[in-house]
Amino acid sequence: MAGQATVLVDGSRLSQLDQRLLVLERFLALISGFAVFSLMVMAVVSVSGRNALNAPLPGYVDWIEQAMPLIAFLGISYVQRDGGHIRMDIVISRLHGRALWLFELLSVVLILILMLALVWGSWSHFDRSFDFGAPMWSRDSSIDIGIPLWPAKLLAPVAFSVLCLRLALQVWGYGRAFWLDLDAPAAVPLIQDAAAQAAAEAEQFEGQD
Repeated sequence: MAGQATVLVDGSRLSQLDQRLLVLERFLALISGFAVFSLMVMAVVSVSGRNALNAPLPGYVDWIEQAMPLIAFLGISYVQRDGGHIRMDIVISRLHGRALWLFELLSVVLILILMLALVWGSWSHFDRSFDFGAPMWSRDSSIDIGIPLWPAKLLAPVAFSVLCLRLALQVWGYGRAFWLDLDAPAAVPLIQDAAAQAAAEAEQFEGQD
């Protein structure tokens, strides 16, 4: 399972690139959060309209479908940066030093290969939907109110491309940690054990009494 992680910052070129990419990742995660909030507002409007005026929000299901890529994909790189994705720590928690960094490096390389394939596949899916010569540049649209589908389809390759950049930085970070046998490398998520998590939480709430 995923544990709490920390990402160290230093003066290296890798860490500088990590911080620059983090700005973009936080912006995309913020958009994803606004999408969730918008769906909540739309649900209230639709239910209220149905109960009060017998007139639910037109195209409610269509808008939900359009918002799903915003919610599902835009925050994926930000979560990867902080080590928040689901992972099995039973084996890796017992590793240390170069063995740990090698295991992490191989894992990230495999993920990067998969994501590059998904970028190619999702871009092809978007390309089949987009057409400059079609109305609203779209070859297909939603069933109810006819929303063009290509903007939602474009979000997948864009979000996956940002994730590939993050994974490339982590390959660099874990490879550097393995080569130099570092104890605490920068720009990669360092998963904390239970004691470290408890200490971090205690420090966070220390001055709130």
